[in-house]
Amino acid sequence: MSTVAEHLAAGDGAPAAALSPHAARATRAARADRTLRASAGLWWAVALCGQLLFAAYVAMFYGGALLQGEPSRWNQVLPHGHMAGQPWGNAAVGVHLALTVLIILSGALQLLPQLRSRAPALHRWNGRLYLLGACIVSLSGLFMVWTRGAVGGLSQHIAISLNGLLILLCAGLVLREALARRFASHRRWALRLFMLVSGVWFFRIGLMAWLLLHRAPVGFDPKTFQGPFLTALAFAQFLLPLLVLELYLRSRDGASVAGRYAMAGALLLLSLLTAAGVFGAALMMWLPRMA
Repeated sequence: MSTVAEHLAAGDGAPAAALSPHAARATRAARADRTLRASAGLWWAVALCGQLLFAAYVAMFYGGALLQGEPSRWNQVLPHGHMAGQPWGNAAVGVHLALTVLIILSGALQLLPQLRSRAPALHRWNGRLYLLGACIVSLSGLFMVWTRGAVGGLSQHIAISLNGLLILLCAGLVLREALARRFASHRRWALRLFMLVSGVWFFRIGLMAWLLLHRAPVGFDPKTFQGPFLTALAFAQFLLPLLVLELYLRSRDGASVAGRYAMAGALLLLSLLTAAGVFGAALMMWLPRMA
């Protein structure tokens, strides 16, 4: 699996005006490439910090409640997370939460190009662990949505289920391409899988960025947790990141200089929005429950 940050380029040559037309075009293209890759690297750095913070929250809140013998505290955040007399269902929720932490850490490692180049065996085994964890999290998430009384309406449940099914499909394609040794295609599918697996995280930071912008629950009812905005966000949490990734890959691999600069600008804006969402989620959801 590759990271969008791994393609950072080297420095410029001579000023474009002092070069031949062909060399000047190549110089402008190289600058556009560096700008695009730097913007992608910035987004990845922001997202990595946000995901590690989310993993710490899940481990400390849910894991802490379990270690203290109070799993019923899960219900403060996750309605019906722990239900008396349902040991198998409670175990499924616990496995889902534990593997959420695991795949965030595993995914962060897997997207480091240094791991693939310097420790290929570790990259392969960590990749297998990530794929297995992603599939189990997806299946347990489907179980929770349809059997544990998840919050939100039917449209949100359908969106979450579609996200889970796409994770399973994408995980299979990642494995298929790796076994066939089509590594360029494998890395692309791995990035798509990362975006799909991150859907739950995207939902949370998207919701917090929305609340920071409006300073009120606009477009949904906070009591029922239903409304047009949440329905749109439930689908956008995985469709929008996939779209942005595809646009980035196409821009990186063949867009014009102007197209690469435009994509770089979009990624810069998305980095700011992601940072705002992480800040809001940390301030309003994660850090208060980690104390």
